[in-house]
Amino acid sequence: MPQNLKALTSLRFIAAMWVVSYDYWHDLMAVTPRLVSKGYLGVELFFVLSGFILSHVYLQGFGTRSFRYADFLWARLARVYPVHLATLLGMGALIAGATLLGVQAGDKALVWSSLPAQLTLTQAWGLGLHGGWNHPSWSISAEWFAYLTFPVFAALAWALRRRPGLAVILALILVAVLEIGFERLAGFPLTRATIAWGALRIVPCFALGCAVHLLWSARPILRPSLAITSAAASLGAILLATQTGAPDAVAIALFGALIYSLAGLASAGTRLLTAAPLVYLGEVSFAVYMMCIPWQLVFEKAAHRILGLAEGPMPLALWLAMFAGVVPAAMILHHLVERPARDAMRRHGVPFQRNRTRLAARSAALVAGN
Repeated sequence: MPQNLKALTSLRFIAAMWVVSYDYWHDLMAVTPRLVSKGYLGVELFFVLSGFILSHVYLQGFGTRSFRYADFLWARLARVYPVHLATLLGMGALIAGATLLGVQAGDKALVWSSLPAQLTLTQAWGLGLHGGWNHPSWSISAEWFAYLTFPVFAALAWALRRRPGLAVILALILVAVLEIGFERLAGFPLTRATIAWGALRIVPCFALGCAVHLLWSARPILRPSLAITSAAASLGAILLATQTGAPDAVAIALFGALIYSLAGLASAGTRLLTAAPLVYLGEVSFAVYMMCIPWQLVFEKAAHRILGLAEGPMPLALWLAMFAGVVPAAMILHHLVERPARDAMRRHGVPFQRNRTRLAARSAALVAGN
């Protein structure tokens, strides 16, 4: 089994809470700090991580031809679809319940024309342009696009496995070209694309993650002090880039450096960022990300209805309760839906392959009987 890179699991929680702070900040105050205003880049961090981790788990098998595409897709679907479906249905139930109680929950959530795209995870492919439902799921649609096209990324990465430096350079060029070119053509940054062009948004980040994995595999950091220093320097550079208004492409490149450094913590044998509570929070980070908007909707409507709050920013204590409360809400989703559904899907295997295996077993039994 590939090495368990616990520091990267912990990083996922930090990325998720960065996104949550970006989504929730307007409920606290009108002025947004620069670091929070760049919270949408937490999605880019997830995308780079995804390319790195999937290469870590599957690239060797792809190169040695033990990779099974159907099994891969089923495992990835088991990872994301149960939570997506649960939050999709949950949003529908929340809006219906709020309507029955006479609470206005917004008229842009239940967009029936977008439901087919939501159910097929194609809403970020330009097929669900009217949006609605649980908006963060657009990035899961983008992830699904990357999963479907993973053999392309893997083939390119495998071809460059002996030249990891070149792979990283080419990936950084792709990041720069797509980020700059898209903004000039579309009039807005690719890092702000969601239901329109969201599938394209993941491409440069995922490619960078694959390339960084090649570099880490070929040239891992083996000295603990160097790994810690490198991680601290990468994090400091990211903070500086967000504070100075550097182009988003710079932050994406620095995400690659941070992930390389944190993976180096494992190769160097350090235990930094591997504490069990932090790793656990990283494991529930997907549920945190997917729950943030439904939880915000419930908390806001309940606060205004029960406490009689006027529209506008919340008191700090109440906002902190909402901000922190998304974590236990996500834990419930993780343990009641995400883990059991994922384990069940993986245990039963790919449906058509399971049927084919049963047919082959029956055929073999008939032959043996004759």
